[in-house]
Amino acid sequence: MNFLLVLGREPKLSLAELEALFSSSKVKQVGPNLAIVNAHSIQLDRLGGTIKAARIIDEPVQDYLSNLPEGKITLGISDYSEHANPRKTWELALKYKNMLKRHGRNVRLVPNGKSPVLPSATSHHNQLGEKVNHIEIIKYSKYTAVSIGTQNITSYAKRDQARPARDAFVGMLPPKLAQILINLATSGAKSGTVLDPFCGTGVILQESVLMGYSAYGTDLSEKMIQYSQKNLDWITGRTPKLQKQGAPKLRLEAGDATDHKWQAPVDFIASEIYLGHPLSNPPAEVKLRELQGDAKNLLTAFLKNLSGQIPAGAQLALATPAWKRPDGSYQGVNILDEIEKLGYNAIKYRYASYDDLLYYREDQIVARQIIVLRKK
Repeated sequence: MNFLLVLGREPKLSLAELEALFSSSKVKQVGPNLAIVNAHSIQLDRLGGTIKAARIIDEPVQDYLSNLPEGKITLGISDYSEHANPRKTWELALKYKNMLKRHGRNVRLVPNGKSPVLPSATSHHNQLGEKVNHIEIIKYSKYTAVSIGTQNITSYAKRDQARPARDAFVGMLPPKLAQILINLATSGAKSGTVLDPFCGTGVILQESVLMGYSAYGTDLSEKMIQYSQKNLDWITGRTPKLQKQGAPKLRLEAGDATDHKWQAPVDFIASEIYLGHPLSNPPAEVKLRELQGDAKNLLTAFLKNLSGQIPAGAQLALATPAWKRPDGSYQGVNILDEIEKLGYNAIKYRYASYDDLLYYREDQIVARQIIVLRKK
């Protein structure tokens, strides 16, 4: 079965996530922010980098709509084609509505406004693809697909903003990025233990248990361990599946990632290392070299310590700092040349180079550079 996926703000990173989960042979980029995935199914709530997912259909849209179950139909149209425009998209929506009305069906159209595509928030709040007869037709070039859902921004916001223990000084890793890191590290494995050796307030641990993995978190700061425990207690208390027998296990302990001896086997490592202090302007060259040196020393010491404690083939997905330069580009920690000496190989992707794996907002000076490694 083929699915058309609408990718997030960093489409190259989204593509890497899809390659990790489905293999590069099953993923095809078809537009700047669109991909086709050949898979038995898509679990959208596990994909941090995908905004919408839709099943590609071969039958005419009119036939598909005519065979919908009885009851009122809520219908929206999104056309991601290169030359799409909102007027033609709306005319197409009216065409389908009139066709359905001739068959005696009650139809509510979801307006596009000034865009040929529905914003993800609009699709989500109208539950398009998520409830019976709540339909979003997604078009791109020769492809026509029917939505199976939109990224649940309400759930992400609650998991991010409603956590009882937050600390802006150690960064606020978005749950979406945490999911991407976990997927890059696990490659979709059904079970196992995810280690976060720089766990902070526990976002990666939280997302790991929600995705069915056991979680093991350590941090240099005892305060962060307390924060993580509080947040994990909170997510467990509001998630029934985490309260059942056989639910993913949780383990927390204080420890310096550069010399700590982890007390239980781990299968995957997903983490964000210390990004440094927030900056309001791009650092000068001298300052940049200092920042790069500090981050490289931390990362190198951690990888050396970890190397003897994990099995061959174990994968790591790490968010490391990258700093904005005056020309708008980002420069990260130059460590790839030393990866093999440390006992790892860098994982490569078909659609994304190392420099493509960035996660940032336009106003951010410090971005996150993602590196994915495999233990030799």
